[in-house]
Amino acid sequence: MQREDDGHADRAFMGVGIPSATWRQLPAGVWVLGLVSMLMDISSEMIHSLLPIFMVSSLGASALAVGLIEGVAEATALIVRVFSGALSDYLGERKRLAVLGYAMGALSKPLFATAPGIGMILTARVLDRIGKGIRAAPRDALVADITPAHLRGAGFGLRQSLDTVGAFLGPLLAIALMLLWANDFRAVFWVAVVPGLMAVALLVVGLREPRGRFAPEVRVTPIRRESLRRLGKSYGWVVGVGAVFTLARFSEAFLVLRALEGGTPIAFAPLVLVAMSLFYALSAYPFGTLSDRMSRTKLLALGLVVLIAADLTLALSSHWLVVLGGAALWGIHMGMTQGLLAAMVADAAPADLRGTAYGLFNLATGIAMLVASTLAGLLWDRLGAPVTFCAGAFFCVIALVGLLWKGARQ
Repeated sequence: MQREDDGHADRAFMGVGIPSATWRQLPAGVWVLGLVSMLMDISSEMIHSLLPIFMVSSLGASALAVGLIEGVAEATALIVRVFSGALSDYLGERKRLAVLGYAMGALSKPLFATAPGIGMILTARVLDRIGKGIRAAPRDALVADITPAHLRGAGFGLRQSLDTVGAFLGPLLAIALMLLWANDFRAVFWVAVVPGLMAVALLVVGLREPRGRFAPEVRVTPIRRESLRRLGKSYGWVVGVGAVFTLARFSEAFLVLRALEGGTPIAFAPLVLVAMSLFYALSAYPFGTLSDRMSRTKLLALGLVVLIAADLTLALSSHWLVVLGGAALWGIHMGMTQGLLAAMVADAAPADLRGTAYGLFNLATGIAMLVASTLAGLLWDRLGAPVTFCAGAFFCVIALVGLLWKGARQ
């Protein structure tokens, strides 16, 4: 039976001499990229964990407006990745684009602190996400470039784990500062500028990009018919799976709103993201390592099952303990699937087209995120939170059936 996994994963699964993936074997560059991601996530999550509450309670926004802003912002980031990834392939250089993207993200943070209304929040979110779009595909391609093939799942898992450490430290800092400063949203947003600038500085001085090894001998435009044909059917299958996964998983902003709906005090509502990110961080590296040893299709299917459990838990009740439990399951699902999908893109794409491959992958998932978040906001306003999360579970079931059907045909 032929599987979607690359050959090394199959051989490892059968017990043939692939060395076990441990953090000690991973290149220093993966650690640097992970720490940079961690610092930027601290900066971003200090703002994003409070932003839905700030928009609803201080600026008078509806759940639909929150969903639209989140969807447009994330879709913008993912669409930009197409061009930044292709440009990194064309130039044979990734670090400068990553630095530009991180700098843009850091410099967008003051706009949140000074925003007088929803319009400025949308502008700030879009600029922040454009920065993410510029840096993400070159950064992921860098991880793939510098990590040995048999450690690729572990490499992406480690970077994702460090990234997610920032995603729970950020909300914790936000909670502490909100308690200290009597729910002063704007003061917290100003503090978030500092770790963003630290991330840029670390990337500039801490990472040395491999020279010549991945530079193209002849520069050609990656986004053209001949190049795209080289990506192949296996890559197309990964893109399709990633899009369906994203359609089933809308913005985490709705987890915060669910906590607020249950009567959680404003200052403590970000704890739901802390719980999600903690379990995400703890699970990403172990599951990334596991993906180097077992069928990646099976692991994806298990991730969908966990997301179904998370959606049903969140639909059940808005009690803070139930919401925290649902957020923990959500985080485990993310740890099981996000680094795995990134590794599968690297497996399926030629080395000289990895930036383009990540860009196109994220274009598809960006469109799915826009649709999912907008639909979630509409359902929330019209029918309530339980229906919103039940709809997410329904999309998960569709994705799971499709994944199992595909696996049965292999």
